[in-house]
Amino acid sequence: MRRVSTTNLIPGMVTAEDVYNYSNQLILPKGLILNDKTITKLAFYSILQIKVEDQVSESSLDVTPYEPSYAEKIRKSPDFLKFQAEFEEDVVHFKKEINDVVEKGAPLDADKLVDQALGLLELGASYPNVFDMLHCMREYDDATYVHCMNVALICNVFARWLRMDEKEIRLATVSGLLHDIGKTRIPDAIIKKPGRLTDSEYDIVKTHPQEGYRLLQNSKLDPQVLGAVLMHHERCDGSGYPLGLTGSKIGTFAKMVSIADVYDAMTSARIYRGPLCPFTAIALFESEGLQKYDTHFIMTFLENVVNTYLLNDVRLNNGLTGHIVFINKNKLSAPTVQTSEGFLDLSAHPEITIEALI
Repeated sequence: MRRVSTTNLIPGMVTAEDVYNYSNQLILPKGLILNDKTITKLAFYSILQIKVEDQVSESSLDVTPYEPSYAEKIRKSPDFLKFQAEFEEDVVHFKKEINDVVEKGAPLDADKLVDQALGLLELGASYPNVFDMLHCMREYDDATYVHCMNVALICNVFARWLRMDEKEIRLATVSGLLHDIGKTRIPDAIIKKPGRLTDSEYDIVKTHPQEGYRLLQNSKLDPQVLGAVLMHHERCDGSGYPLGLTGSKIGTFAKMVSIADVYDAMTSARIYRGPLCPFTAIALFESEGLQKYDTHFIMTFLENVVNTYLLNDVRLNNGLTGHIVFINKNKLSAPTVQTSEGFLDLSAHPEITIEALI
């Protein structure tokens, strides 16, 4: 058996031990053949690494193959190529700014960073769904910086869905941009360790919210942004860290970042595959996470994400294809799909799910 980073897991790998979250709740049992959905579940619970068997199960041939057409169509579009070039340039600038703050104690120019992020959104405005653009960005060596940029852009769109004013939208954006800055203070030997993390090493990784807060506490940032950096791993049911806070004690922007952070981790592209179907992530939120997040925020977020895919073509797990014609507000992951065999209300057929966008 071997220890593998969650971001490097591939469908067909087999868990070599029971997998528990930080609250000692069983997430996946030993001997489970991983697929996209269970790998997404690990991202949902912020599991960094798991043990897998040395041999990939032959049953992996039965795992639903990745359907590349939708993601490839996006990545080949002129709009995406322009967006990607600007995105990569902005990540380089963002990394330099943050490194200057961390290593040289330079003052943080948050307005400059936010303006760069907003420029990206303006560039992606001509594309129907900027979320698709973000999900198709591949994992880079500077994964933390790419993830922070993604979360900043998601928070910006999220704030508009919540009908926040322009000041609040900027605060939400900078909160997303800086939420994981504390990871720059976690030793590479731990973050990139190929073997199993010890309990004490896991505890060090979980200090990144406090480390980020310490790095920024003497800056001129709005206190709400500092709160988001400190509390983005808190959950409304008290199951988060570092303080185990419950709903009313968690700041507004921290609640927003917590949702954007998990959604991006679940739906971002990986080296071995394109982005996961958003409906997989939405189904996981519905089945395991709604109580963990502010009700108004999570429902606003998920409903708006789903609405961006209205009339989109999809493939179902029963082999049928069709397009989404109606959103079920009581079960957002299960809309009505028009297929060659007629209209199919997925909320009335829980055994049938959306497998991929096509």
